[in-house]
Amino acid sequence: MSSDDALSPVGRETLQDRVYAQLRRSLINGMFDAGDVLRIVDLAEKLQTSTMPVREALARLVSEQALESLPNRSARVPLISRDRLDDLARARILIEGKMVAMALPNLSADDFAALRQINVDCDAAFERHGKDIGHVTSELNQRFHFHIYNAARSQVLIPIVESLWLQSGAIIRQAAHIHDEQGGLAATNHHYALIAALERGDVQASMQALSDDISRSFDLIRGRLDAAPAAIAKDTRYG
Repeated sequence: MSSDDALSPVGRETLQDRVYAQLRRSLINGMFDAGDVLRIVDLAEKLQTSTMPVREALARLVSEQALESLPNRSARVPLISRDRLDDLARARILIEGKMVAMALPNLSADDFAALRQINVDCDAAFERHGKDIGHVTSELNQRFHFHIYNAARSQVLIPIVESLWLQSGAIIRQAAHIHDEQGGLAATNHHYALIAALERGDVQASMQALSDDISRSFDLIRGRLDAAPAAIAKDTRYG
């Protein structure tokens, strides 16, 4: 077979695909708060594109439950309610726990070193504080988890996990801010426990560390909701 026969046409990524990918990445990495309204005209201006690819990208994200459709050519990052918190937490613990178990046999010493470095970077970010703390630490948290999940080598489960993270980005962002406000609360201790369990080859301890890590972020938001429900009702970040 000639080299020509071994090649096939390469599809071009459309502008809409690039806009969608950027918005999707921003949502997963916690760049938006719950309740933030995304207006087509504003996004098109920021992204320096026409409104059509932005409208199509938002429609895709609405279909994935990452956004809620609003009138007047806009969409909103879903508000945070107790039911939504509980539902997302259950789904993430169930599916991501399975991903951890599947990944364990495929992780190497180099992987563990990389995971530790991400934790070091995350701890340093919390020490710096600042208004961007939610975005920076959310991105590092995403990098940590998906380094493990990609080792599971499941083309079927990864998109499911990504969908859950799309819906959780604002929650993780707000949890990072609460971590920062409380000060002295170790934000990565469950990550270190997860690495240690994975290195030991302990599946159950690994899944428990993962569950503890996910639960803590969601529990921080629950605590804020329970502490001041009336005040939070007026704050669109919490619903």
